[in-house]
Amino acid sequence: METTLKVVVDGIWRQGSHSLAVSLAAADGGELPGWQPGAHIDMQLASGLTRQYSLTGSPQQSGRYLVCVARDARSRGGSRYVHEQLRPGQTLTISAPRNLFALQESGRVLLLAAGIGITPLYAMAERLEAQGRPFELHYYVRNRHEVVFAEALTRAWRYGSCTLHVSAEGDSARKRLPAALRQPDGHLYLCGPAEFMAAVTAAAQAHGWPADCVHSEAFRPAEAAAGTASQQAFSVTLASSGQCWPVPAGQTIARVLLANGVDVPLSCEMGMCGACLTRVVSGDPDHQDSVQSAAEKSAAEQYIALCCSRSRSPELVIDL
Repeated sequence: METTLKVVVDGIWRQGSHSLAVSLAAADGGELPGWQPGAHIDMQLASGLTRQYSLTGSPQQSGRYLVCVARDARSRGGSRYVHEQLRPGQTLTISAPRNLFALQESGRVLLLAAGIGITPLYAMAERLEAQGRPFELHYYVRNRHEVVFAEALTRAWRYGSCTLHVSAEGDSARKRLPAALRQPDGHLYLCGPAEFMAAVTAAAQAHGWPADCVHSEAFRPAEAAAGTASQQAFSVTLASSGQCWPVPAGQTIARVLLANGVDVPLSCEMGMCGACLTRVVSGDPDHQDSVQSAAEKSAAEQYIALCCSRSRSPELVIDL
């Protein structure tokens, strides 16, 4: 069973015109578990919703977790709740940090963020600066007033740099991507809206970046392609017991397993957090998650997100 932590909201303050920074401390006054750049937590809100938020700021600062939540007009409740109802002193239940977007320990680093996608990359920049490793951070926003952590990001970095790109001032990702993207060495990290990441990924591929050196994290689930195997029925088999059940169209593997008494670790149920990633023993998974990279989805050993992905083959055997 996943570890949960009780925390108290010990600070909320405005970041830019559309976002709120939220500081969390252990409810018992103790230390919170350490974390690495790229990590996120599941936050159980009093409204009954569970949402995933990237940890941001400096991983070297112990005792507090910091998240930053943008006001989203398309919010299904999480963003709205944080902005309208969350208050200092409130107690929340969160998961221990989970990291599927980890910073590699060697090589040149290029960081490209758009909008609130800056949060995990800001943490990466802080870690790289502390390690004395060179990096470039490029931060794309629509308007200058939307910038979060402006003072920290625009300071004079010793080992790296942060360049702000403002679409309203004629400097958008559509018009200009950084020259460093034309040098396919090291590691490239992306976080932002799906359209932004698709455009940058396509440019990286065109410039020869290896797929396993391009790392991305989405804040919204990927759209399933119409007419794909996502609507075909198949069967799922547990490798440990041989038990087999049909997975009909419109039903997830996770829900079929739960209905048959199989414990499945679920969190976001949108293919964004990685809690339910399970090794595939045999079969051809139809990946619909936003967690794994293209290289991971085509690797010899594959993992499937039980909450959203399906199977292209008639049977899928999983390591449960």
